[in-house]
Amino acid sequence: MIITSPPPRTRTGLIFRYTAWDAVPALLAYIHLALILAFFFAWPAMSWPERWLGAALYALAIGWNLDSVSHNFIHNPFFRSKTLNRITEFVLTLALGTPQTMYRFVHMRHHAGNSDRPGANGQTIDPISIYQHGAGGKAEPMLSYVLLQFWRDDGPFTVARQIRAKRPDEARRALQEFWAMIALYGAMAIVNWRFVVFLAPFYYLGQSFSMLIAYYEHLGADPDEPMAMGVSAYGPIYNFLFLNNGYHAEHHYQPKRHWTQMKALRDATHEQQARAGLRVLEAPHMFGFLDPAARKIATAKRTAPS
Repeated sequence: MIITSPPPRTRTGLIFRYTAWDAVPALLAYIHLALILAFFFAWPAMSWPERWLGAALYALAIGWNLDSVSHNFIHNPFFRSKTLNRITEFVLTLALGTPQTMYRFVHMRHHAGNSDRPGANGQTIDPISIYQHGAGGKAEPMLSYVLLQFWRDDGPFTVARQIRAKRPDEARRALQEFWAMIALYGAMAIVNWRFVVFLAPFYYLGQSFSMLIAYYEHLGADPDEPMAMGVSAYGPIYNFLFLNNGYHAEHHYQPKRHWTQMKALRDATHEQQARAGLRVLEAPHMFGFLDPAARKIATAKRTAPS
């Protein structure tokens, strides 16, 4: 049995599109941006240990948000109101330093390929596939993927052109988010350039943290098997903190399934998943390198040239 129905909607009044539980990620998105602004204003009075701690939390928050709040918003926008959803897109853009509409475009290409292996043309459909720079049908080594993938990504104007080819209005929204982001951080740099310069490497670390999660979400998965296109991790604390991101095979099987319904989808499909050879991590995805079974998966000896 294959479940293909969209996520059921519930009566939630005039605000939320699917469920009032979306108040949680929505609130977290706004709190994330508020904390960055608070960090900026508190910076002059902070000691250096406090600054280092704040920057480390800033990096962790980027990876957390990309793989929880922002990710869920891509598939199931929180609000019924287009205006509220548009405001939230700007909030996520400013908090993450990544235009939300561009992130959505790249992420949907990820779902089109499901971390696929290179085809006859030597290219993957998924631009962030762990096999894109692998060799011999194997994924590239973890460290090179985590540390280099950020620098391989297309620039914002390239992504905007790709979006514009089919959806000009969406490309305009993406560029609006980009320029709003530039305006905010440009204004911060004018007021206190040291803060922005200090934070820049931690921004990169935050993006790399998200890539670490992505790597173990797919290492050992089967991109050609619908029931096993991702690797799941069912730890309750991880899924509580990351809004059920651990149910990654389930998510790739039904990307539109709401984050609150992941366990139910797992319960309904676990027998099919077992027959399909679904891989399950004992540790959360960001600690996948600690999982004994994951360490036994052979990867490419070196990274293929770009």
